[in-house]
Amino acid sequence: MHLRFRLACRNSPSIIAMFNFLKRSLKTAGATATTDTQGLEMNDQPVNDRIQAEINSQDVVLFMKGNPMFPQCGFSAATVQALSMAGVKFGSVDVLQDAEIRDGIKQFSNWPTIPQLYVKGEFVGGCDIVREMFETGELQEMLKEKGIELQESPAK
Repeated sequence: MHLRFRLACRNSPSIIAMFNFLKRSLKTAGATATTDTQGLEMNDQPVNDRIQAEINSQDVVLFMKGNPMFPQCGFSAATVQALSMAGVKFGSVDVLQDAEIRDGIKQFSNWPTIPQLYVKGEFVGGCDIVREMFETGELQEMLKEKGIELQESPAK
């Protein structure tokens, strides 16, 4: 395509000059955009404070890849399914939207994987733990003990 453009415009030095300028500008913009975005943060708060604020904002919070409507990994989808089937209303944080949160939540909980479930400020676990707790009824029991209201599951 570049060659065709050059051939079509060979008699127009101003168009070729403009094309070359745009090509250089895009390369420069790409290089500076990467540098600029590295310095920008979504929030000035330290990441642990932001994570703690999310955990404190709701009784049940799931740090996951994607969101409950469109989970972006099978483990997040399975955890959402267990929580939904348990009838618990929960908030979520999409770790794919913020690399600092994605890395920070692993350090915060000292747990290497995502998703991560927090209930009343306490870390419960990841997908396997939540799924197993749901299957044994322990999840629903723990939620009731902590005063979390459960809704009737639509699957019943």
